[in-house]
Amino acid sequence: MKEIVVGSDVGRRGTPSPPPPPPQALLERLKDYGQEDAFAFWDELSPEERNLLVKDIESLDLPRIDRIIRCSLGSQGLPLPAVEPVPEASVSTVEARSLEERERWWKKGLKAISEGKLAVVLLSGGQGTRLGSSDPKGCFNIGLPSGKSLFQLQAERILCIQKLASQSNDTGFMPIHWYIMTSPFTDEATRKFFESHKYFGLESDQVTFFQQGTLPCVSGDGRFIMETPYKVRVADPAFLGYFIDKGVAAAAKVVRKAYPQEKVGIFVQRGRGGPFAVVEYSEMDASMTTEINQTTGRLRYCWSNVCLHMFTLDFLNQVANGLEKDSIYHLAEKKIPSIHGFTIGFKLEQFIFDAFAYAPSMALFEVPREEEFAPVKNANGASYDTPDSARLMLLCRGRTFHAPSEITI
Repeated sequence: MKEIVVGSDVGRRGTPSPPPPPPQALLERLKDYGQEDAFAFWDELSPEERNLLVKDIESLDLPRIDRIIRCSLGSQGLPLPAVEPVPEASVSTVEARSLEERERWWKKGLKAISEGKLAVVLLSGGQGTRLGSSDPKGCFNIGLPSGKSLFQLQAERILCIQKLASQSNDTGFMPIHWYIMTSPFTDEATRKFFESHKYFGLESDQVTFFQQGTLPCVSGDGRFIMETPYKVRVADPAFLGYFIDKGVAAAAKVVRKAYPQEKVGIFVQRGRGGPFAVVEYSEMDASMTTEINQTTGRLRYCWSNVCLHMFTLDFLNQVANGLEKDSIYHLAEKKIPSIHGFTIGFKLEQFIFDAFAYAPSMALFEVPREEEFAPVKNANGASYDTPDSARLMLLCRGRTFHAPSEITI
């Protein structure tokens, strides 16, 4: 007598039964936003892959993502507000500062730090891919004699500033809290790196890790691109003192552009009397990069963003709501890996400097390039922004700082 198998994936001998359909409610939700193609390869997936796909889609805030896609794609081609150079009066330049001002800002900043009024946020979601490493970029050792990583240099900087703040205040001090933004690709490795190095001398409870949000890549018509069928100087007391003294909502350190074609974002003013904003080098007209200020003899658009910013907590709460309400993201056209091979699509991006357009008041603080701006973007052998160039700058600086630091480079 033949054995009869009940409940098997096999009906007739050697003929698999069709897979169950995708969850109907989830499919209807996707249809509401024109994204039902996410299930296009459902029949070809294994049960495990189907489960991963369902979990991924269920985790998406589809109404929010749809709003962001529509607002961002809809902003393409719209004329941008005219830009003006940043007024010279809005920038505290190195040569215009008196010794008395620098000392006053330094002391005011240390006092605020000792009272627990400063926190540090480090944006560290990227990997060192261009440096030849898949580790989080902060784990990278640029080749200093000490062998210290970028994370360690910043941690020791915080320790140094805490010590200086405690010495300036007989009543004690509050530790500086360090918030480190990671990404799904770097979060686990970053946490383990800090644990294995005992937080570089910091207390573990003064370091908070949090992951940046991610959004699907989209095609020109706003549909999701499926990759697979299923799937610097921180805590500067003088800068803080200047920020408090000016009473502004936001401030940023800047350096003068080294040469017209330098690939850096530039601070501009959106219309006469309008808010400050950062224009990426790729968004600038060629003529803008070479315009000369006839009074100063310098470039008209010369103030480079070095991503060292200061914000009040009240402003951050306000701007978070404003950015979410407007939902306009930068569209970066890229070759994106997909189930059809590489395809042209858009990555939806939002940057910390997008907050400046919402600031009711803002000031810029110039710093010497040779002391505070040594980006590490490219592997050694490139012509600029390499570990070698950053290491040379740090070694030239040696132990110099506004006060003794006791940090070994």
